[in-house]
This record gives sequence, C-alpha cells and structure tokens, in this order.
Amino acid sequence: MIGILDYGMGNLRSVQKAVEFLGGKAEISSEIRTLDLCERLIVPGVGSFRAGMQNLQARGFADYLKRRAADTPILGVCLGMQFLLEESEEEGITSGLGLVKGRVVPFKTGKVPHMGWNSVEEMRSPLFENFRGGEEFYFVHSYYAEAEEKFVIGTTEYHTRFASAVASGNVYGVQFHPEKSGEAGLALLRNFMKLV
Repeated sequence: MIGILDYGMGNLRSVQKAVEFLGGKAEISSEIRTLDLCERLIVPGVGSFRAGMQNLQARGFADYLKRRAADTPILGVCLGMQFLLEESEEEGITSGLGLVKGRVVPFKTGKVPHMGWNSVEEMRSPLFENFRGGEEFYFVHSYYAEAEEKFVIGTTEYHTRFASAVASGNVYGVQFHPEKSGEAGLALLRNFMKLV
C-alpha cells in the first residue's frame, strides 16, 4: 500500500489513479495512523512552499516524514520534492524538511513558470532503472532545487542546468509530475513501487 499525504495541497487523485493503473493500491489520507500502515509514501504538491510547509507542520507531517525516512521509501513530487530540501527562497526564506542538502531558488532568466515537456539527463538511481536518459517528463514550476551534487540523480536544462531529481537514502524527489508524464512517468512510478 502506498500512502499519499493529504495536507490540503496537491493533485492527489491523479497520483492515486496512476498508481492504481499500475496495479498498486494507494490511500489518500491526512491521518498518521492510516499512513503508518503504508509501506511507501508519496508527497505530492502544487502551490507555495511556505503555505505547504505550514500545512505539513500543522498536521504533524513534517516530523512524521523525518521519522519515516529512516526505513520507508518516500517520493516527493514537484513541490513535494522541494519540501525535502533545507530551505526555499520563495516568499522569503522558509525552512524545509532538511532530508536532502540544498535549497530552492527562483529561475533568474527565461519565462516562468517552466511549463511543459522537458528531458531529464544524468539519471543515476534505481528510480530510473531501465531508462536510457533523455526521456521527457511534464514540468510546471517557477523555483528549482540547488542540491549538493551527491544528492542529484537527474538534471534538466531550462536556461540553467538544475536538479530535476534528487535522492538521499530512502528519500527521492522529482521536480516533474510523473502522473502527467505518460509512459515515462508510469515507468518511474513502477520503479518506486519496487523499491525496498
């Protein structure tokens, strides 16, 4: 069972439908006791970093995710990936979960948001098993992750090369939306469902 965190922000149902399409079971929940029964967790997200972190903290999810990260595969999607880092510059400096060393910064050139299909290169992780590199995924974001190199498992070019996928231990994050990324996105979710 995969637990999808409901903290009041994010496209929860589309993530759930993608997991179910692959034959998995996914429970959307805002209850820690329900999420405790799940073998994997997905943290989706759309919107403001500051508002999202406030919601995570208000529901007890910030400390919960840090605790579960010790022995549970966790996937952050879009804003959910950004939460994994130490801080964000969006709307001032806001602390993140600190599960991945790095920070979230704005695009300084080019049209924002970065929206549409773009390729991911330099893939190195079980999350990208059987990928060749260069597969395209769907992005919508105005801020991006500057993570320490050892935590970067995929990069994308949009006026600058940025970390479009990160990992640290059991924790993984992708800036793009796998649930909106066709076959490549489903393949990534399938790989996440196989992680132990």
